[in-house]
Amino acid sequence: MTWSTWQVPPFITSVFFILGVFALYTVTFNWLSSGMKVWNVNVSDDTLNAWYGVIYMLIFVFSIQTAVIDTRLSWEFMNFQLIAVTFCAYFLNIHIPYYSFFPIVLVYMLFNHSIGYWQSWGHAMTLMVFFWVLNIVRVRYREHHFAFLIYMLVDTLFGGILWFWMVLKFNISLTTFVQEWIYLIIFEILLYIYIAMLSQDTAVKLRLKNRATHDTLTNTENFSAYTENMDDLFEKSQKERLPLTMMMFDIDHFKNVNDTYGHLAGDRVLRHVSMVVQTVLAENDVNIGFYRTGGEEFNLIFPSYELADSKVVIEQIFNAINHIEVHSDADLIDITISIGVCELTSDDKSPIDFYNRVDKSLYHSKQNGRMQITVG
Repeated sequence: MTWSTWQVPPFITSVFFILGVFALYTVTFNWLSSGMKVWNVNVSDDTLNAWYGVIYMLIFVFSIQTAVIDTRLSWEFMNFQLIAVTFCAYFLNIHIPYYSFFPIVLVYMLFNHSIGYWQSWGHAMTLMVFFWVLNIVRVRYREHHFAFLIYMLVDTLFGGILWFWMVLKFNISLTTFVQEWIYLIIFEILLYIYIAMLSQDTAVKLRLKNRATHDTLTNTENFSAYTENMDDLFEKSQKERLPLTMMMFDIDHFKNVNDTYGHLAGDRVLRHVSMVVQTVLAENDVNIGFYRTGGEEFNLIFPSYELADSKVVIEQIFNAINHIEVHSDADLIDITISIGVCELTSDDKSPIDFYNRVDKSLYHSKQNGRMQITVG
């Protein structure tokens, strides 16, 4: 129709069709990802991307094949199907067993009424190996200098083999075989470019988001991130009656460090203290939030932690930081910290109430000799 009505070759419309399919996937995935965050569904973008991508592509493949089942042209949409396989195997972060691909292929063969053809079995086995090899290439060579060439080598080789099975089954001409193989290669190149463009755009957005929510000096989350996360955790704790504990600490006599050794030394102290805390959290629980909320002031949020449960981590941080020595040119700067800790109670009517109670506990530590932990 595109040729007879608008004089547009089918290949051109196929290109726009494929790009449209992937554009729709991107839009719907972003909508779904945003919805998951609004609905407080704890699913990572990687997991959502993998499973939604598989489901989306399965619907796409089965839908387009419906139009040509039981016809001599049931091979017509194979390039679209191979593009879908490439997208799932190479561009999605899928962590599913390889053997689970077999029942999907078997269901497709039953759906397509091709299970009784030996050529279809050969095609299916080749397709599974193709998926497996693309997975390996993605893991081992995605960041390789020649990643694109390796990707194209695998696609071109398996594309030729898979189309050869179609020659055996449907007795298509050599001209058609070569033409479809070349079309597949072009589609694979366009897919790679399209995903690369999306990835670059995503990377830029992630960098901008990171700058907006992270402190550039210490690589901790900043006050803006603290406010947003605390609001969510406070509301969740209130609704679901979950415990919530917060720790606040600052570096004792930090102004003297800046005045005596200079601001560069002070920055070095802040980075070193942050690194120590991040190491402790990595060894215990990465879900504990760590924020720089002021000049030398830091907050830690312990989601679903009662006060007693947080004690081990807090004491590890306290012992790890106190009396560490930070090198500054020829000097050694001795560091200590003061800590305030509170658990959320029914008296806390807002996140600010909770914050103020923890702040008072920290103030008590500082007013009573410093280098101590006050539990409010």
